Amino acid sequence: MPVPDHHIVAEPPPFDKPPYPSDIFARQVVLVTGGGSGMGLAMAQAFAQGGASVAVVGRSLERAQEGAATIEAIGGKTHAISCDVRKADKVAAAFDEAERALGPVSLLANNAGANFPVLAEAISVNAWNAVTRIAIDGTFLCSSEFVRRRIAQGHGGAIVNNSAQYIWTGFPGDAHSAAAKTAQATMTRAMAREWAGYGIRVNAVAAGFFPHAASTRGDGNDAIEPLQNMIPAGRTGRIREFGWLAALTCSPLFSGMTGQVIVQDGGESLRRSLMMPDFIPPRERANGPWGWQ
Repeated sequence: MPVPDHHIVAEPPPFDKPPYPSDIFARQVVLVTGGGSGMGLAMAQAFAQGGASVAVVGRSLERAQEGAATIEAIGGKTHAISCDVRKADKVAAAFDEAERALGPVSLLANNAGANFPVLAEAISVNAWNAVTRIAIDGTFLCSSEFVRRRIAQGHGGAIVNNSAQYIWTGFPGDAHSAAAKTAQATMTRAMAREWAGYGIRVNAVAAGFFPHAASTRGDGNDAIEPLQNMIPAGRTGRIREFGWLAALTCSPLFSGMTGQVIVQDGGESLRRSLMMPDFIPPRERANGPWGWQ
């Protein structure tokens, strides 16, 4: 049923009112993988709103340039880079290019990923690799490259990883993505322990549903849509609030926090009770394993 009119649905501030000063990331350079669109672009914009220079990395240079243009439109300094994060030499080259254009990279946002609904027995080797290698290998390669440079420079830094709230439960049609996102969360904790002594913090946001133009079910607007009815908060996430939280974990305001996986899902992961719709096995759902196509 729709969310009743008398329910209070809390909304975040408008995009032009981020929850931190406009100079909180001044003189910082952040590299954002998959930053050309969707959740990566939300991260990139959030860092730019705090005064960071932003290296927008994407497998497609055209998509990265589109993201960089969006950053420039809000007054940010940026540079677009093409990179396949599954390849160590390409990652190193991307950091080299970012540092030539903007200066030493002091912050890292690992967002690059891929996902599509498919039942586990139907996942091909190529499909499995397409999802897992970008998220797992990409997060590892970018993080280790970033940290080697920071250690060599004698400086600390911060990393934020884009994980998912279904890492504890799995999700129908998402065996590949659940495995990859769980690995990101585990790496977050392991890397935080290893790198704390160098002043490098590592955290992750386990994101829920944040519809956007590039998502399977999203139109890029804040329009009410069916997913809101299953979320205790009464709505899906607004893409700007995901970007803000991701950026905040890298800010001085969170300087004492590392190794944490923060769930940002409107309470969806808490929605467990006897009074729920009947369970329909994923392969029997008329609209695909996610419940939609």
